[in-house]
Amino acid sequence: MVLTLALERVEFLPLGRVTDDTSILTLRSLVFEPLCRWRDGRVEPGLLAAWAHEEDGRAWQFALRPGATFHDGHACTAEDVAETILAHLRGIDMFGMPWPYARYLAGARITPEGPGMLSISTPQPLADLPEILAEFFAMRAAPDGAMTLGTGPYRVVDHVPRSHALLEATDAARTPARIRLVAEPDPETRHRMVSEGAADAATNLERLPHPRLRDATLRWGHAANTLSVMYYLDCRRGTFTHPAARRAVNLAVDAQAIIETVFHGLGVPASTVVSPFHLGHREAALAPIPHDSAAARALFDQAGAQNDLVIRTPLHMPERAPQISEMVAHDLARAGIPARIQAEADRPDYARQVGRGQIGDLAIFDSSPHSTFRVLNDKISSAVQGQWWQGFDDPVLEPLITEANRTMDVAARAQAYAGCLRRLHENPPWLYLFHPVEAFAARPDAPPLALDHRGVLMLV
Repeated sequence: MVLTLALERVEFLPLGRVTDDTSILTLRSLVFEPLCRWRDGRVEPGLLAAWAHEEDGRAWQFALRPGATFHDGHACTAEDVAETILAHLRGIDMFGMPWPYARYLAGARITPEGPGMLSISTPQPLADLPEILAEFFAMRAAPDGAMTLGTGPYRVVDHVPRSHALLEATDAARTPARIRLVAEPDPETRHRMVSEGAADAATNLERLPHPRLRDATLRWGHAANTLSVMYYLDCRRGTFTHPAARRAVNLAVDAQAIIETVFHGLGVPASTVVSPFHLGHREAALAPIPHDSAAARALFDQAGAQNDLVIRTPLHMPERAPQISEMVAHDLARAGIPARIQAEADRPDYARQVGRGQIGDLAIFDSSPHSTFRVLNDKISSAVQGQWWQGFDDPVLEPLITEANRTMDVAARAQAYAGCLRRLHENPPWLYLFHPVEAFAARPDAPPLALDHRGVLMLV
C-alpha cells in the first residue's frame, strides 16, 4: 500500500536548520529521529534513549538508542550526535539570522564518550537541555548531497526537491509500506486532491479561504498549535513603557472576534506568552484577558496615552496579518486610541527589523518555540536581552525565570514556570491574540491519522 499525502511543502533542509514549518516537520518525523521527543511540554526519549545529570544541572550524560542505524547502513554514533548539536549551534534561520542555540550552550563541552554515550557539560545549570535537544534531528547526506539519510521509520527511495518524495518503511511489517508526499502550495488544490482521490490526506486545510464549505464526506481532524500569534509592544519608548497601557491594549482587542471573523473560528485565545501545551501553562491555570473597551480606555488614560499608535505588519507570516491588524486598529479606536498601519512587503527584512527593535508601537509576529525556556530566554528576559527582546523589564519576573531555569525536577520546574506565566498574564509584554487551530482531511478508507500540537501529521 502507498499512502499519498498532499503537503504545502516537501523539502529536505540542511543539517542544523530548525523549522516550525509543519509540512517539513511531518516529513522529518517520518525519515529522521529527534534527539529527544517533545510531547506537550514533557520530554521523552528519542534517538537519545536515556539521560542523567549531576545534581546542579551542569553535567549531563546521554545514551543513544541501541542499534540506531542510518538508512545507508552506517551506525549512528555519539560522534554523529555531537556533530548534529554543533551544526545547530552554527545554524541560521530562514531569514539569515543566527539561532540562539549557541548562546544557550556557550562554553559547553560536548564530548563523545564512546560509540553510544555522549556527555555535555555547561558553565551554568541548564535544566531544559533535553527540551532544547528535542528540536534537533540527526541526519546525514546521501550520495546526491541532499540531507535525506536518517534513522527514522521510513527511508527515502526517490525525491525531487520541492515536488515530491517517496518513502519506504525500514521494517517490512510496518504499514503503510510506502508513503508518497506531494508538494502543493494551494490549499484548495490540496483539498480537491483528497476529494477526487489523488491523495489520501492533506494538511494545512485551515488555510482554505472558505473552510466551512469543505467536503463533508472526508474524515477531518484538528489540533491547536503551540504557535502564538501576537504583537510585540515597544517597551523601550512611547506608550507601552507604561504597564497600564500594556494591560489596556490586551483589554481593548477582541481576540475571539479576530478568530471568528478572520479564521472562521479556528483558533484558541491566548492568555500569556506560551500556548496551553507548553511546560507550566497547565499549572498556571490562566484564562485569556477579557475584552473590555471601557476598562481599556480608563487604563490608557491612566498611562497618559495621547499619540496615534503605529501598527507594523507584514503581508503574510502570520497568516492574514493585514486583516488582523485592521481589526486591532478598529478595536483601539473604540477604546479611544487612534492607530495607523504601516505594511512591509519584504517579509525577511520585516523579521530583521523586528530583531533590531524597529516595531513602531506594536508589530505583529508569531512565537514558534514549543519550549517555555526558549520563549522566556529569547523574547522576555531583560537579563538575557535575546534576539527578540523588545525592552520589557520586570524586576519581579527576573528571579522567577532564574529559579525556573535552575529547577531540575520536571514537576517542580513546571510549577516554577507557572509562576512566570502568571506574572506575564498580570504584566503583559505583548498583545496576546491566539494559537491557530490546524486542520487536515483524509479519505474515509485512509489509515488512522492525527495532528499533534506542533502540527505534525502522524500515523496513529
